[in-house]
Amino acid sequence: MSTDQGRFSCAAASLSRDEPIAGTATHVRTWLLLEHSGPWGDVALRDARLPEGAGASLRQLATAHRAKILLVRRARASRDPQRLNVFAASADPIEPRLEHGTVADLREVLDLDLTAFRAGGTTGLDAHPGPVFAVCTNGRHDACCAELGRPVALALDDEYPDHTWEVSHIGGDRFAGNMVVLPHGLYYGRLTPARAAAVAAGHLEGELDLDSLRGRSSYPMAVQAAELELRRTLGATAITAVRLTGREVDGDVTAATFASPAGSIRVTVRTIVDPATATRLTCKAHRANPVPRHEIVGIEQA
Repeated sequence: MSTDQGRFSCAAASLSRDEPIAGTATHVRTWLLLEHSGPWGDVALRDARLPEGAGASLRQLATAHRAKILLVRRARASRDPQRLNVFAASADPIEPRLEHGTVADLREVLDLDLTAFRAGGTTGLDAHPGPVFAVCTNGRHDACCAELGRPVALALDDEYPDHTWEVSHIGGDRFAGNMVVLPHGLYYGRLTPARAAAVAAGHLEGELDLDSLRGRSSYPMAVQAAELELRRTLGATAITAVRLTGREVDGDVTAATFASPAGSIRVTVRTIVDPATATRLTCKAHRANPVPRHEIVGIEQA
């Protein structure tokens, strides 16, 4: 599948093969968003023009705390302000938290207490009401992210300028336009500008858009797929309507149990990675990889 100009488009290819988006969110609970207007390069913490030593130190910080660190900017930003915005988010499925502050130098971020934050405490920043609508527009990483993400970011900036940020790579280029809503860690994909505005409006009312939702980042991918299937079955769109209470994994089969409006429900999912489905999953991919999919085996009262 290609664009009109003949360039391969991973997003168009994914859409043409009718690839499901359920269960495709990156599995991560701890997030740091650091304002830096760019350029970001292919791998932001490696390639962006950060203060000396900051990139390597931030990569070490991300590894040590299993955190996802993104560079962010306003959709219509021309330069960085003197004070740079910093957000820390915990995508806990029960009590998501968001903190915010500003720094003069991004190296100050290295002093944040992520150990305390992961344990339910504070980084040292201030509590922030949120949400953050973080739209991936990192075209150097994947052209689809800029081509499909940038119009989404601009549309959201028109409607919700206080909440909207362009961000570096969040994962799942082939589902562009991509957005993650923090602190909940809700990944949405294949967004158009109009769809994104509807998703954002719904979120502010406490509702999920199940057709565009890729998954909740606090859960492993199979559990994300299980939650979405249960929500669709029940028509449960309220963010707090479904809560994971247990998970069992046996090889490629995951049994996830949820508290829901219909009581305790177990959803069984088989994750299939078939070599026969191998294809290019990103615009820059040099080799083919299988397309993972999640097959719902059953739904029953637990």
